[in-house]
Order: sequence, then structure tokens, then C-alpha cells
Amino acid sequence: MINYKNKQHPEKDMIFGIRAVIEAIQSGKEMDKILLRRDMTSELSRELFAALNGLQVPVQYVPLEKLNKMTMKNHQGAIAFISPVAYQRIEDIIPGIYEEGRLPFIVVLDGVTDVRNFGAIARTCECAGVDAIVVPTKGGAGITADGVKTSAGALLKIPVCREANLGNAIKFLAASGIKLIAASEKATKNYTEARFTEPVAFIMGSEDEGVSPDYLKLCDEIVSIPMLGTINSLNVSVAAGVLIYEGVRQRQMI
Repeated sequence: MINYKNKQHPEKDMIFGIRAVIEAIQSGKEMDKILLRRDMTSELSRELFAALNGLQVPVQYVPLEKLNKMTMKNHQGAIAFISPVAYQRIEDIIPGIYEEGRLPFIVVLDGVTDVRNFGAIARTCECAGVDAIVVPTKGGAGITADGVKTSAGALLKIPVCREANLGNAIKFLAASGIKLIAASEKATKNYTEARFTEPVAFIMGSEDEGVSPDYLKLCDEIVSIPMLGTINSLNVSVAAGVLIYEGVRQRQMI
């Protein structure tokens, strides 16, 4: 028997049907992602594609069977997942932080796709007073019920900035006077040797690939956390916590 219950996205968090998805897009409803059946060719589907043009929401083209597992109702090959939060833009947040006389404290997630890791990082960020989390539109974890639960509700409190071009967002941070610090187990500099008392953004990569080489080139410093056991890396949410709270410790000593 096929289990049609989707644990991460209950039906109350879905919009299904081509016309319903089009109307949701046109009304500006915040979405986490959109799933579309492969090889859609109807006139109505072309109207949907036009509505998707320029929309900063991840769109995945999937087999019909995957959509059928999401819901037994008539989805017509289109399902949109409602986001529990309104995503923001980092360009709108940084100026306000400076205007308040504070030093920006930002976390950028490059390729962190596990929603529980995302939730755990968000929880640490909120507890530590991080100003915003920056994630890519594609290639990163969305905000799901599981992520919100893991974050203990932090994802509903801390600004999450979803950026279509993560590289441009990182360059904007640099141009705004923010020091870019990447974490990598290949770095020779111990994280405790770096200075985090100025405007700073920590860039954390996926556990498989780490931070993208293109983004590493943009960073002011690359630091590592000492590994004294036989396993050569930490879970990304744990590594983020170590760096974030070193930043908190240093800032409290100013």
C-alpha cells in the first residue's frame, strides 16, 4: 500500500492544481518550493510557466508518481508548498543593523540541505543573537515543519534571507564592511586565532562538499576547528555552534 501522507508537508501546507498554484503566485503567497510534473504541455501549464518566470522559488520537475505520493487529490501535475515564514533580503537587513549602531552578525549556509541541521543552526543563531541567516534559493534546505520543530521555533523569529545568487549576496556582505569567515577542516588557522569582534559573517558549507571554492576565494579568513579524534569533521550544526559562540565570547569582551 502506498503511503500518501507526507511527513514533512501535510496537505494543509500544500496548494495543488495548476490554476490554484497560479493564483497563489499572483497573490504573492510565500512558498517554500513548487513541484511540477515532467513534460507538462497543456495551455494552462504554459500560463503557469509564465507566472513562474522571475519567481525566486525553487521549482523541481518530478515524475507523476512522486506527486501522487504527496496527495490523492487532483493536483494536475502541480503542487506548491507554503512557507511558514516570509523570506527576507539581506540587502534590506544590513543597513538597519548599522543604523542601530550594532555590528552585523550573519550566518551564511552554502549547500546545507538537511532540514534538521538547518533547524539546529537556526536555534543556535537565535540564542546567540545572530542578525540573519542567508541561504540559497536552490541547493539548500527549505523551511519545513520538521525544521521549525528542530529549531524550537527559532526559524519563526530570526530573519532568513533566501537569495537567488548566493555569491552576489556574499559580495554584498563584503562590500558592506563585513568580514567573511569560512569554516573548513582543510584550513591551518585555528578558529580561536581569528578575530570576530568586527562585523562578521560565518560561511558554513555542506558536510559532503564544504564551502564552495568560489566562495572561499571571497573570504577574508578560513578557519578550522581542531579534530583530536579519529573522525575528521563535525556535524555542520555543531561546527556552526562552535564558531558562533566563539564570536559571542569575543564580542562580550569588547
